Amino acid sequence: MAKDHSLGYIASYKPFNFVDGEGVRCSIYVSGCLFNCPGCYNKVAQNFHYGHPYTQELEDQIIKDMSESYVQGLTLLGGEPFLNTQVCIKLCKRVREEFGHDKDIWSWTGYNWDELLQESDDKLELLSLLDILVDGRFLIDKKDLTLQFRGSSNQRIINVPESLKNGDVVIWDKLVH
Repeated sequence: MAKDHSLGYIASYKPFNFVDGEGVRCSIYVSGCLFNCPGCYNKVAQNFHYGHPYTQELEDQIIKDMSESYVQGLTLLGGEPFLNTQVCIKLCKRVREEFGHDKDIWSWTGYNWDELLQESDDKLELLSLLDILVDGRFLIDKKDLTLQFRGSSNQRIINVPESLKNGDVVIWDKLVH
C-alpha cells in the first residue's frame, strides 16, 4: 500500500520532454519502488527517500507548464506511481480540474493490468484518472530498445478508459509494431 511506503518524495520533474509518451509532455518521476527490476533504467528512484518532497509550488509549476498550448499531457513515472498514489492522485485530479481531457495523462507501472484491478482503492482511483498505462515490470531478458515507449516486450501500452469500459485490455490504437 502506498500509505505504508511512500514518503511523498519526487525524484525529478522534467517539463517539455518528448520521450515519456506521445507529444510534448511534463513528466514527474516519483520516488520509491519495490519491484527492483534487474536492469532498471532509474534505479536511484527506487529509494523512497530519494529526491525532495512534493510541494504545492511544484504542483503549481507543473500546471503552469502544462498550460502551454504545445504540451499534450502529463506523465507519471518513477519509482512506482502506484506506490505514490497520494501524490499522483492529487496531481491528476488537479490536471483534470484545470484541463479536463484536453491534456492526457500517461503512467508507467511495474504492476500489470490484472494486478491493478485486484488492488487497493487508491490504486484503482489513480488508474481511473489515466488515459494511457504502460504496464508490466521491466524484464531484462525481454529487453528491446526498438519498442515504442517500452523497455521490454512484455510491457503493453493500454488505453485505460476503453479497457475499463470493455472489461478487458484495449491496446493503444497508435501502437507502432
